Amino acid sequence: MINIRRSRDRGHANYGWLDTNYTFSFNTYYDERFMGFRNLRVINEDFIEPNQGFPTHGHKDMEIVSYVVAGELAHKDSTGVSEVLRPHEVQRMTAGTGVRHSEHSSKTEKTHLLQIWILPEKNNLTPDYEQKYFAPEEKQGKLRLIASRGGDDGSVKINQDVALYGSILANDGEISHELNEGRHTWIQIIKGSLDLNGETLNAGDGAAISNEKILKIKSLEDETEFLLFDLN
Repeated sequence: MINIRRSRDRGHANYGWLDTNYTFSFNTYYDERFMGFRNLRVINEDFIEPNQGFPTHGHKDMEIVSYVVAGELAHKDSTGVSEVLRPHEVQRMTAGTGVRHSEHSSKTEKTHLLQIWILPEKNNLTPDYEQKYFAPEEKQGKLRLIASRGGDDGSVKINQDVALYGSILANDGEISHELNEGRHTWIQIIKGSLDLNGETLNAGDGAAISNEKILKIKSLEDETEFLLFDLN
């Protein structure tokens, strides 16, 4: 079963400095039908104007993954971490017992990113931070593991039974993904468009998938980019 979440149906807010789309209920946007999927709680697609950003604020008991599409994101937090996140880098922050951080775009360039929240396996973990680069060629024509419970294949480690893959496909490029029994998948399209088991998905669209044995994915445009979450 594939349930499509169209880009146009997402929640939306524009604060001037931030133009954002909410796949699931977040902040002032609430829809009881879209409170998350399995352990995936938030996917926000953010567009931050140059020299703007989120002032220092707190999080607790959440695995937060940031994926920059364009521009850059400067991160500073209460554990002493100060890093800049750029395209094809993945950042994972374990909020755990509590962490405060700020995020800002560069002074000259707009930032486009996905902010992803995943519920942790348990609460009150020690706050932690990890950031890794995955070259575009690592994702070209394949599913590249970028975050996983065990930090497998050089992915960032996440405190939940989830495997997050990134992929970039050329026009007519095809890949498949098998779902083990009891597993579920969310696919989020970043750029381009693709065919998923006969359903067309475009940039900004997402899809919740359950009770499917295999996913057949075919790109309908060059440089189609997407994320695939394999969830328990």
